[in-house]
Amino acid sequence: MPNLPDAVLWSIPAFVLLTVVEMISVRIHPDEDAAGYESKDAATSIGMGLGSLFFDFLWKIPIVAVYTAIYELTPLRVPVLWWTVALMLLAQDFFYYWQHRGHHVIRILWACHVVHHSSRKFNLSTAPRQPWTSLTSWPFYVPLVAAGVHPAALAFCSSVNLVYQFWIHTERIDKMPRWFELALNTPSHHRVHHASQGGYLDRNFGGILIVWDRMFGSFVAEGERPVYGLTKNINTFNPIKVAIHEYVSIVNDVRAAGSWRERAGRVFRGPGWRPAPVTQPAAVVEPAAAEGTAAA
Repeated sequence: MPNLPDAVLWSIPAFVLLTVVEMISVRIHPDEDAAGYESKDAATSIGMGLGSLFFDFLWKIPIVAVYTAIYELTPLRVPVLWWTVALMLLAQDFFYYWQHRGHHVIRILWACHVVHHSSRKFNLSTAPRQPWTSLTSWPFYVPLVAAGVHPAALAFCSSVNLVYQFWIHTERIDKMPRWFELALNTPSHHRVHHASQGGYLDRNFGGILIVWDRMFGSFVAEGERPVYGLTKNINTFNPIKVAIHEYVSIVNDVRAAGSWRERAGRVFRGPGWRPAPVTQPAAVVEPAAAEGTAAA
């Protein structure tokens, strides 16, 4: 098994230091138009992050078992070398794009990912606001394991991707150089992703690279100032409610559904999906009745 570190765990001290530095900079040089910090919101985000470390450890047990079984069954093997790791990072980022996009357009997956979008603030403390039900992500990476990527190498690439995304959760950086903005995910691109305006919804899904969004038609450049949060905010700092609120809404909607088709739609269609209203057929006037009315 390749001996590769968990980049997230190694980066926690840097996360803490940079978050404190950003808090101080916001206090010293405030931007009146920025969302800024709120103590309860930041505490909730950090609490969600600590909880995700615990739950992710639990979810890894069945996920590693499935990945290991697939890896043992495939005859393919990708050696862990410096240049193959670079290719693995590229491939993982590609599949991350589709995993991330899927978690925005399928409601049962959105119930997991909505946690990360539930803050009305956008700062470095928002980055650790991670879900506690991340068991929904593993199927998107099965092709990599089936192609011979060792599960430990995949875990390393995923942790690198997550570490990269930490710094893009900020309003303190306006724009990066043009070449950087063209190829890589940046704070500007990610502010769009976290915005709740209609034109910004479900855009900029990339992890490290933004080129996937440019290729697959989901890219939008930052224009008007983003308004962060959900289209229907949850107004709570309770971590448990933050973690499960969309699952509760799904259960309530399924219970109230009038058909199995609607129940399936409430679970597997988009987060805002509603069944089409039933239209009443127009009244048909009998010819004889019409003539009688006209004669009268």
